Amino acid sequence: MASVTLEEAQANLGGLIHQLAPGDELIVTEGDQPIARIVVPKPRVKLGAMRGSVVYMAPDFDAPLDDFKEYQE
Repeated sequence: MASVTLEEAQANLGGLIHQLAPGDELIVTEGDQPIARIVVPKPRVKLGAMRGSVVYMAPDFDAPLDDFKEYQE
């Protein structure tokens, strides 16, 4: 979590924001007290975006694995 003074934020806010990665935070302080928190949002995952991407599935996909036979008894 990065921290900058109010004066630094006013002088270079655009540059500071562009340096942040999704999920990062920037705390703006005045004196020694935090007065603002800037959080870069994480990209949202669209449900169903991978639909249709599996084009082949082996016929024995659901078959028990030989390695686990001893646990199935």
